[in-house]
Amino acid sequence: MGCTQVKSAPGGAVDHTAPVPRSTPEGAPRRQGTREPAARTYARALPIVPVRARGLTIEGADGRRYLDCLSGAGTLALGHNHPVVLEAIRKVLDSGAPLNALDLATPVKDAFLDELLRTLPPGLAERARVRFCGPAGSEAVETAWALARTATGRSGLLTFTGAGRGGAAGVLDGPSANTHDARVARLPYPQDYRCPFGVGGERGADLASRWTESLLDDPGSGVPLPAGMLVEPVQGEGGVLPAPDSWLRRMRQLTADRSVPLIADEIQTGVGRTGAFWAVEHSGVTPDVMVLSNAIGGSLPLAVVVYRDDLVTREPGTPADAFPGNQLAMAAGTATLAHVRENALADRAATLGARLLSQLRQLASGFACVGDVRGRGLMIGVELVDPDGEGERGFTGSPGAAEGDAAASLVPGSGRRPLPAAPELAAAVQRECLRRGLIVGLGGRHASVVQLLPPLTITDEQAAAVLDRLADAVRAAARCRGGGTAATP
Repeated sequence: MGCTQVKSAPGGAVDHTAPVPRSTPEGAPRRQGTREPAARTYARALPIVPVRARGLTIEGADGRRYLDCLSGAGTLALGHNHPVVLEAIRKVLDSGAPLNALDLATPVKDAFLDELLRTLPPGLAERARVRFCGPAGSEAVETAWALARTATGRSGLLTFTGAGRGGAAGVLDGPSANTHDARVARLPYPQDYRCPFGVGGERGADLASRWTESLLDDPGSGVPLPAGMLVEPVQGEGGVLPAPDSWLRRMRQLTADRSVPLIADEIQTGVGRTGAFWAVEHSGVTPDVMVLSNAIGGSLPLAVVVYRDDLVTREPGTPADAFPGNQLAMAAGTATLAHVRENALADRAATLGARLLSQLRQLASGFACVGDVRGRGLMIGVELVDPDGEGERGFTGSPGAAEGDAAASLVPGSGRRPLPAAPELAAAVQRECLRRGLIVGLGGRHASVVQLLPPLTITDEQAAAVLDRLADAVRAAARCRGGGTAATP
């Protein structure tokens, strides 16, 4: 059947009773551009129209299949449409249960809380309270900050460079973040390749700790004692940067000694992603508050804040969020949490992730345009750099890093300085991956880090296919750029 043109009523008004043109899946991206704002992060870089998906695979409207290593920005711990998730959702739908129960107690919520509490770090699980907030991670961050303000009577928040690039951006970078009564102070986040102190390794982590301690204890620092400290055990959108375990333990000690609640942002790292059920477990740290979203909803919108029971909460009768009772998300989340726990998928992520990192580092040795490969578990970043650029010098104005120190600007163990970020090359790699049927994300410094977040259910054969396609994409992008290869990988 052909399309019928929309008719106008007398006077030029649109006749809403007239037939409208039929929409086709292939035309969805064009229509999206006329109906939605330009701020479409994923759609602009990934011009595909998903129509079916299962596990690691997405099928587009054009019939092409893609290996999805973005996993809904980490929301799909079990991949697309996993049978246990679909079964849990169908069970709720068939039962006639309400789909939104506000903050009322329901059997679905009760089962979710049982499973969530079963997985929490022991030091927190015994004293945990769970606050259901709006469905997004940013709302969970805002709720956690409000909780810390109420508990301490203070207003500020300590966080770290690179944080707030994902769902928390609206909270940490928005207009309310730096009002007179509530200020966000950003501290150096330790890393090796682009160490803020130019030294990396244990020394860089120690300097970052000392900087934080000095800021907290110096009355002339300009930063009063804050309501809380928000930290990602692995920065996701900041470029896949794993926090050194010793540094995270130091942050726990510094905050505990000063009665500053430590808030762990596990929005992207939780539910087995990093090789432990919760990323704080790698360092043995027990935070006062945990911010959870993404995978805990089993692919559906859900966010919660878990906190120690001695922290003050909102008084009864205070207005609450309108969507804290998403029953489908809780059912899907319960199924996901249980499946990850019962099948030891966190251990699987640790083993496979270590192997992938090793193989990707071999790839890096073959390409001068790959500056760094890093990650934890199945949360991996590949940073693209300009091999013809001049190495960047590290920041040497920090305590313990003397001006002109020859080692203060080198990548630890490499004898070389970090090269300038190459966002155009990273975007080219992402495009070449898509041409080869591989979906990857971008993040980090100037969006120059290719992000791999495959589902925890990825097989060895699928992982090998991902590596082959990524290596071929890097090779093609480097060739088009006019070089960049140091050897044949």
